[in-house]
Amino acid sequence: MHLDHAQVESLLPWRSLMDALGTMFRTGCEAPLRHAHAWAEGAERNSLLLMPAWQAGRYTGVKIVHVAPGHAPAVHATYLLSDAPTGAPLALLDGGALTDRRTAAASVLAARHLARPDSRRLLLLGSGKVAHALASAYVAAFPIEDIAVWSRDPARAGALVARLRAAGMAARVTEDPDPSDADIVSAATLSRMPLVRGEAIRPGTHVDLVGAFRPDMREADAALLARATLVVDTRPGALAEAGDVVQAVAEGAFGPEHIAATLTDLVRGNHPGRRGVAEVTVFKSVGWAGEDLAAAILAYEGATEGEARQ
Repeated sequence: MHLDHAQVESLLPWRSLMDALGTMFRTGCEAPLRHAHAWAEGAERNSLLLMPAWQAGRYTGVKIVHVAPGHAPAVHATYLLSDAPTGAPLALLDGGALTDRRTAAASVLAARHLARPDSRRLLLLGSGKVAHALASAYVAAFPIEDIAVWSRDPARAGALVARLRAAGMAARVTEDPDPSDADIVSAATLSRMPLVRGEAIRPGTHVDLVGAFRPDMREADAALLARATLVVDTRPGALAEAGDVVQAVAEGAFGPEHIAATLTDLVRGNHPGRRGVAEVTVFKSVGWAGEDLAAAILAYEGATEGEARQ
């Protein structure tokens, strides 16, 4: 079975996907730290990421991702889902749609525990496919009334705003990534310099850091992470790969123990999430192969059920 971009998107509705991710974080699976390989392409550093995961007796899966920051789109991915007992391949899925959807769903799953439920103003940093998915996912879960979009490329920000408006969202371009008026700040960039600084964040804000999947990347400064309740998707991934966290620890801003919880802790109820209206919260995602496996299973089982009904 081959599921293309449009099919994967249609088979992964936001609420069902968030529920599937929550179940996977709650129950767990085998998911080694992803393999990351990098090489220079001119002035840029390209990456190859391999992300395997499996559940004995059920499914195995692996995602192959190429990241080329000097190009648009910068990310290309493919996902292979197989039967765990026999190893037989079951489905080849468009990895771009899978990644975009599960990444946004994981962020909003975390935000359900960390952001104020009445959050209405979203500042979106970035203008790529993940940024588009984030806007859509946040609107599905929060009463968002205003989406301010910032990008280093104003033309790309304008194009994203046009797409969001066409989908019925109240979006606008902003030339200044000032987070002081935002309830939620969501950053999905390939930045190597902090875009969000602790001194600019007002009390009660939730910050969602999606980019900076390598130690040399960074979207927030150490001051923000130090003042916030910091939650990550997985500790091993955050401490090995999340540039925001890795660099802050290296600078002596705090130690690994500053990480208050993981997404598993939130969905299992081991951490209460937001504890007050003035609390500043940060969710740092690096990407966990279990998220991809959960999304691939949801899409595959939805597709097979659709075929059976025909």
